[in-house]
Amino acid sequence: MSEHLDHAAVDAAARAIGAADALVVCAGAGMGVDSGLPDFRGDTGFWKAYPPYARRGLGFVDVADPVHFHNDPELAWGFYGHRLGLYRATVPHAGFEILRRWGARCVLGVKVFTSNVDGHFQRAGFASVLETHGSIHRLQCVTPCSDEVWPADDVAVDVDENTMRASPPLPRCRRCGGLARPNILMFGDLSFIPDAADAGEGDLAAFVAVLAARGRRLAVVELGAGKAIPTVRLRAERIARAAGGQLIRINPDGAAAGLRAGGTSLQAGALAALTAIDRRLAG
Repeated sequence: MSEHLDHAAVDAAARAIGAADALVVCAGAGMGVDSGLPDFRGDTGFWKAYPPYARRGLGFVDVADPVHFHNDPELAWGFYGHRLGLYRATVPHAGFEILRRWGARCVLGVKVFTSNVDGHFQRAGFASVLETHGSIHRLQCVTPCSDEVWPADDVAVDVDENTMRASPPLPRCRRCGGLARPNILMFGDLSFIPDAADAGEGDLAAFVAVLAARGRRLAVVELGAGKAIPTVRLRAERIARAAGGQLIRINPDGAAAGLRAGGTSLQAGALAALTAIDRRLAG
């Protein structure tokens, strides 16, 4: 996407990041595309990544529904078990390291807010990551029988990629022995245990409040955040507004949409834009 980069926008982004005392990264699904992860943009994009669901006419919203863990657990764990294996096997792209280096240079550090559940920011070395929709690398009880959440490190799910159905044994709750599920916020989900996300919310809010109170310079880098479910876009705008920060919006589609005056937009993929900004900073 480098041919779409606006040199003036790259310069503006580099100036904001170079002058920042603190960095907040807000990332949506588009952040993982350069790592080779699928970006479920509508049913067409989802079906391209998972043809078995196309044959059954099941879209992302249909499959990412907690009801299947109760009425068809092999279907539910087929989808999430495959994603768990995919995210484990995928290496975060070089843009993660660029962001980590930028954050390390800021005197007040870096925080991450993401709707992604893949755990790639942690793998890339970020210490403070707010996963607002949870993480596929944590499990909870389907019921749930308690508020306990535990690592999925020892979980391996056997999935038939022709049918996208999982074979028993399926992950079990380590407290009651019932079925376990990923600690991920799904559509229409009333059983998601939000404790980890809630703790992250408090930490991020305190960080932004300190920046605002002390008048410190903040750069907010928003990457791959869609408009259909604008969770990440709205949070990036809110953080920048609360602390008087500079918002840098990076997206290959409609990058400038909704961007307030004074912000910078780059219509490009995450890796292309981050690489261009990093080169400008180095030069």
